[in-house]
Amino acid sequence: MARVTYLESNTTRALGRVTGNLIQWSLNPYTGCAHRCTFCYVRGFERRAGRPSDERYGSNIRVKVNIVAQLRRELAGRACPQGVTIGTATDPYQPAEGRFRLTRGCIRALGAARVPTDIITRGPMIIRDLDVLTEAARCAPVRVNLSIPTVDDAVWRATEPGTAPPHQRFRAMRELTDAGIDTSIGLAPLLPGITDSMESVRRVLEQARANGACRAWVNTLNLRPGVYEHFMEALAQDFPDEVERYVAQYGERPYLPAAMDKEIKLAVSALKREVGIADRRANPIVPELQLSLL
Repeated sequence: MARVTYLESNTTRALGRVTGNLIQWSLNPYTGCAHRCTFCYVRGFERRAGRPSDERYGSNIRVKVNIVAQLRRELAGRACPQGVTIGTATDPYQPAEGRFRLTRGCIRALGAARVPTDIITRGPMIIRDLDVLTEAARCAPVRVNLSIPTVDDAVWRATEPGTAPPHQRFRAMRELTDAGIDTSIGLAPLLPGITDSMESVRRVLEQARANGACRAWVNTLNLRPGVYEHFMEALAQDFPDEVERYVAQYGERPYLPAAMDKEIKLAVSALKREVGIADRRANPIVPELQLSLL
């Protein structure tokens, strides 16, 4: 891994409004991600902002050092949002969190304000925050979404070079669910010809079920400009036999053809039911607000 430089700065806004999406409010304590996944869709946003989206992506992490204080001001100054998702643009439990602990502070602030919170991460470092997660979950729903698209070590090393191994993420899943935190798995993104076989998906879902995941969701690969260029370079190096397929499927569009995308998602839905993960629910901590109504 290349050396990472942390650039500390103040932010004037903690919460971001998201339109045209199931997510309404987002929160990202960091900009840039040291996980450097080859398929990361954020590379596209970095390119549009005039920042590196190639192999340099993730070498400079911008740290919003005042985000916890700013979040508290925003929560106090407006009607609290119905829900906030942490980690929509960069992983809140990338290595920077071990040093700055901004995600931890944000979870505590959202819990105190009784705001439902979703967290998306590939980082098993999240188990360091079991205390604040369970504290927040007593006040409002808290859901953790662990992204684990494959259990193939060779594919993981090639496509997610800065992340922890899948088995460590499953171990974190087990600890979260044992603590009563509602935890799901995200197979995102599935890579055509690499991780989208139902045999590969089954292996992931079975391990997720064994470690307590209460639901699973899936997305296919998005190769918008800025992502496409870097991903195709990595693909040529690590999976050269797949290059022709990706040029044909993504050369004129950032997404798979709609029929192909639908076919994959329907097959995964059927497999979820077969494995027994589709409608499972954890035993989440009952919020104090609900307890007062019993």
